[in-house]
Amino acid sequence: MYSHWATKSMTSPTRIAIVGGGPGGLTLARILYTRGIAATVFERDAHALERPQGGTLDLHVGSGQAAMRQAGLDAAFKIVARYEDQGMRVLDKTGKVLLDQPGGVGGDRPEVDRTELRRILVESLPPETVRWGYVLCDARPVSGGTVRLDFANGDSGDFDLVVGADGAWSRVRRLVSDAVPFYTGVAFVEIGLDDVDRRHPAIARLVGRGGMAALGDSKGIIAQRNGNAHIRTYVAFRAAEDWLGSGAIDLTDARAARRSLAAQFEGWAPEILSLVHEGGDTITPRLLYTLPVGHKWTCRRGVTLLGDAAHLMTPFGGNGVNFAMLDAAELAIAIADGGGPDAIEAYETKACERAAPEAAEALNSLLETFSELGPRQWLEHMSGGHGASRPRAAQQS
Repeated sequence: MYSHWATKSMTSPTRIAIVGGGPGGLTLARILYTRGIAATVFERDAHALERPQGGTLDLHVGSGQAAMRQAGLDAAFKIVARYEDQGMRVLDKTGKVLLDQPGGVGGDRPEVDRTELRRILVESLPPETVRWGYVLCDARPVSGGTVRLDFANGDSGDFDLVVGADGAWSRVRRLVSDAVPFYTGVAFVEIGLDDVDRRHPAIARLVGRGGMAALGDSKGIIAQRNGNAHIRTYVAFRAAEDWLGSGAIDLTDARAARRSLAAQFEGWAPEILSLVHEGGDTITPRLLYTLPVGHKWTCRRGVTLLGDAAHLMTPFGGNGVNFAMLDAAELAIAIADGGGPDAIEAYETKACERAAPEAAEALNSLLETFSELGPRQWLEHMSGGHGASRPRAAQQS
């Protein structure tokens, strides 16, 4: 038993554990730290760059950006934010441009790479705050209202408050809810291209400064510009949940895998398929899952949730990380104001009520996009005042 992990608060003896070192968990730790309250973050990754963190993010003014301001990191965020990459293009499968929203510094949803956002948050915390390489095996209540965490390396510890910021397949969620994510029926396969402006200029022009979605036949090829001249492409289509195990694609042979993926888009414009054919050798499949819309739970002493652990939604709303960071900011206030059961319950109620309609819209948007509606759904989404929100491929870890 290594209870010394539970770093004592600078203002109270409450032992706080945050399970998950993504944007939500790290934002919570940072805001608590600025208010004199220490917490320990347990992250399964061995280090910050162990695995790809997923695509670029657009942080919204009233959520992600507001959380960064509350964390005192607004200036650091603006240094790495890409205001020039807020554009969006929608094409049909022939390559006809149906919508072209240019990027530019006038927008209010600048892009930031996940790796950069994580770096800023980690560097803003004392080095001992994040415990890397801690894979949670079990979380269970013990005497005195505390929760015990057991990790794969054999370590364990007791905490007065455990925050599940551990994503789609949260182990902490099991303490308060029986809900599990369900498969939406849509699969994404991620392919990357590096140094696109020099090595793939035609693709760079096709995607533009921001994102591009070519849609049709209940399928899509969606690309987004990341930092350092990298384009991340998602080949998207409806598939059975056991699609990967069916042998439909051989991920051990990147060239054959790209050919197999492109073959599903027969008749599509060559310039669109070049995003697949010219892609790199790292090919990552991602099945899209979501929690039941309106997921909520009964407040339980010593445990709460934020972000995808609380309200996993499809990436077609653009609110996943933004809501996780806003959850973190509001939970930090609840804890700083005393952290009693009433404060935590009020936070949970507000977070769940905020997420429910957005989760419903995100699921409907996904299913309509990969239907006969295709490009029309996106055009209606854009004209409805949603701006240049683009789907984000969630880390289903």
